[in-house]
Amino acid sequence: MVASNADIRTTVQRYLHLVADGTSTDIVALFAPDATLEDPVGSAVLRGREAIGAFYAGLDGLSMTTKLVTLRTCAGHAAFHFEVVTDTGDMKYAMAPLEVMTFDDDGLITSMRAFWSDEDLVVEA
Repeated sequence: MVASNADIRTTVQRYLHLVADGTSTDIVALFAPDATLEDPVGSAVLRGREAIGAFYAGLDGLSMTTKLVTLRTCAGHAAFHFEVVTDTGDMKYAMAPLEVMTFDDDGLITSMRAFWSDEDLVVEA
């Protein structure tokens, strides 16, 4: 049985909350053991919780906020647009990527692809 749309919405919202206020360990727990991550699309595809955890470890300790703009779910998939702002104290970096995720029957993320490029990064003083 495919994860329900309600379960997928809950996972996406939890993911965004954890990106802003969680740890890399918390985020990785949302992924299936053999999941893949491509962030951004066109970069090397990471496979497995260890590699994905190393990727998200770069967020640990950063001051970030996230805001969901739109979310669509169907048939074990989610596509969503969100805003993320990273505050370093001296500067703020804003971006609004699009992400596409697939989910297993248990509601764990099996793949994540993030659509953004350096041109999408806005630097605020």
